[in-house]
Amino acid sequence: MTFVVTEACIRCKYTDCVDVCPTDAFREGPNFLAIDPDDCIDCAVCVPECPVAAIYAEEDVPKDQLDFIPLNAELASQWKPITRSKPALPDAEEWAQVDDKRGELKR
Repeated sequence: MTFVVTEACIRCKYTDCVDVCPTDAFREGPNFLAIDPDDCIDCAVCVPECPVAAIYAEEDVPKDQLDFIPLNAELASQWKPITRSKPALPDAEEWAQVDDKRGELKR
């Protein structure tokens, strides 16, 4: 099992989770974070750090978000690690309230 970043992260990209990750498993894209399943040790310390509740254990990912399991693996193989928190995107608070954001994901 690994942890998975889901749709709620898109266009927010809060990075509070990055600071607590003991294995630097997070990868950074233009407007989304992904977790590398090969680096994740299933510790769950990132889950409560996410202000938009975008991180789930693989077995708990909501049914309408299951496509994010392979997406995290794919993007993690393409993106560089992020090891320190950064400011959220400028309009993150506005986007945190939006539910349907899949079309906004930038690779």
